[in-house]
Amino acid sequence: MELLKGKEASEAIKKQLLSQTQTLKQKKLRLPHLAAILVGNNGASETYVANKVKNCEEIGLTSSLIRFDEKLSESQLLNKVQELNNDENIDGILVQLPLPKHIIEQKVINLINPAKDVDGFHPVNIGKLVQGSPTFIPATPYGIILLMQYYNIEAQGKHAVVIGRSNIVGRPVSILLSSNQTYGNATVTLCHSHTPNLKELSLQADILVAALGKPGFVTGDMVKNDAVVIDVGITRVQDATAKKGFRIRGDVNFDEVSSKASYITPVPGGVGVMTIAALLKNTMHAYLMRNNLTEDIFSE
Repeated sequence: MELLKGKEASEAIKKQLLSQTQTLKQKKLRLPHLAAILVGNNGASETYVANKVKNCEEIGLTSSLIRFDEKLSESQLLNKVQELNNDENIDGILVQLPLPKHIIEQKVINLINPAKDVDGFHPVNIGKLVQGSPTFIPATPYGIILLMQYYNIEAQGKHAVVIGRSNIVGRPVSILLSSNQTYGNATVTLCHSHTPNLKELSLQADILVAALGKPGFVTGDMVKNDAVVIDVGITRVQDATAKKGFRIRGDVNFDEVSSKASYITPVPGGVGVMTIAALLKNTMHAYLMRNNLTEDIFSE
């Protein structure tokens, strides 16, 4: 069994991005700018956004964190998104989810300029993803693909089983793994809460992606020997023995499954950090596109 160390893979990506921002500085060009909006005081969201801002600083990207009280009205949030759309110095816009219940998330996502949608959630970008056209790939699925590429794990000809059908992870990663791309060409089965023979299907998986948000759901008897297991789950589980009063658990029972898998992601330290690395790559991509530049600028 080999661990798919997201921290190691993400550091390699961040090293490349740091080199690129240094090149932009040398050429006296404006640096890429990511604007993140955080509404309310959700603990997990606070952590996620803080990590994103920290990583931007580490690689030389400019970032802005815009905070709002949870009582912010939907119209006020929409006005702020439009303001960022119109700001020529902003390359990427990230609205941290979930939003308070009185705000319709899809309405906010739909308003983001697709050219600045570095989270890859806008219907235009999702449509391009389905068609196999160049676009912003949602950060977590993109992070999974980047992690597989770092460890030279090929999907072609394999049977990939994805457990979970969310628009953020399950659906897009199933599209990526089945697409006619260097990282795709797998036969994909997408499972969900109404799949009657889930265990039977998961036992067929050469590549198993667990993204359903239920700690320890995937057990050892659901995984065949030498499968590649990618755990997207990240749930805070109360634990009085832990220093913080909780532990982070994935959707996979690591102790049971790791003894059977050929590769497996740890939680934390697996897909989560790759999500941030993918977001940073999307932000650089947005910057290049908006300024009519290509990556050739980094080799000139």
